Parts: sequence; C-alpha cells; structure tokens
Amino acid sequence: MTTKLIFAVGSENPVKINCVAEAIAEFRPGAKAVGINTDSGVSHQPLSDHEMLTGALNRARQALAKIPEADFGVGIEGGTLDTEDGMWAYAWVVVVDREGRVGKGQTGRFLLPEAVAQMVREGMELGEADDHFFGRDNSKQKEGAIGILSGGRITRLTLYKPAVTFALLRFVHPEYYEA
Repeated sequence: MTTKLIFAVGSENPVKINCVAEAIAEFRPGAKAVGINTDSGVSHQPLSDHEMLTGALNRARQALAKIPEADFGVGIEGGTLDTEDGMWAYAWVVVVDREGRVGKGQTGRFLLPEAVAQMVREGMELGEADDHFFGRDNSKQKEGAIGILSGGRITRLTLYKPAVTFALLRFVHPEYYEA
C-alpha cells in the first residue's frame, strides 16, 4: 500500500465512512476514506448471508468505478438472518482494488429482540424497526441496534471496524493470499 491511498466507500452514511477511515488509518495514516452513493443491487433489507455479501461486493465495485482516483472500493452491507434460534443482525465488508482482488470480512452477529425481528419479518427495514421499537430517530446513521442494546458499549462503528480490518488483510499481506 502506498502512503496517500484513497478508499471509495459505497455509502454516504457517516458511520460507514468513519469506520473505514479509522480502520485504514491504523495501516496507512495518510489514507483517506471518501463516501459515495451506490446501489447494493439487493433488497433494501437483506435477509441472507448471500444477499449481504452480494450487496457489499456491488457497493465496493461501484464506489471504485465512481471515484477514478480511488485505489480501493469498500462496500458494507448489513442485514439479518432468521434462524431457528431467532433473528441475527450482522454485516459483510468487501474491499476491492483496481486489479480485481477482493478482501472480505464479517462483523460479529447479535440476536435481535423478538419484537424487532417480527417487524423485520413483516417487511420493515431493521433501522426503521429499531426506531419504532426503541423510540429513536435515524438510529441506523447513529448507534444502530447494537448501540441501543449494548448501552453504547458497542456502536455500529465499533462493530464494523474489525470487519473492515479483516477485509484489508489480503492487501496488507498480499504474500499470504493468492492473486
């Protein structure tokens, strides 16, 4: 990685841009994260692992294409997965470079309260369900469900940041990964 790298983040959500900025600063302090609007190409509320990964990859590729001076594109796509144990929330992070290499990372997963999960099952997006259930406004651009449930001990930013680091590993140590 060179010193003045630009990471195009496929979102204008400040939480997503800031988690990328914080993660890349640990590897390249001169690097910059720039947000840009992209379309995930999946449903507004991804309900599967495949949908989240696809959405993150689509966002990363679009972001890189839309910002020609960028060295990397980053896509972050959160969603839910309904299992017999309940509904889990988490996100995929994908980083792509101009050579077509792809790095992937995933956040930790946490169980949603059943009342929130039921609203999502009925078609509501998770952020909207959180706002409705917890009496918040625009929580998906702030602390998110994880911040609300953990009392601020973990925020969306601190949840996403390690996943960005995981996705960067193939670029930090390319010698350990196939081209």
